[in-house]
Amino acid sequence: MPSSVVHSYEYFPETEILRIVYQSGAVYDYLKVSKRIVDQFKAFQSKGTFLNKVIKKKFKYVRIK
Repeated sequence: MPSSVVHSYEYFPETEILRIVYQSGAVYDYLKVSKRIVDQFKAFQSKGTFLNKVIKKKFKYVRIK
């Protein structure tokens, strides 16, 4: 999953939180993200594009680090 934006990610289905670790080291939790959206994110070739066009526009988030 090489990406110029996303270093790594983890999904917590029990709380519907998608945690994104950016290449910069910043960590954000995106809230109430359904498994369907996460599956689309996983399958999408450009993680940064999907993140910017779908996830950031649709879901609230909390900066963790």
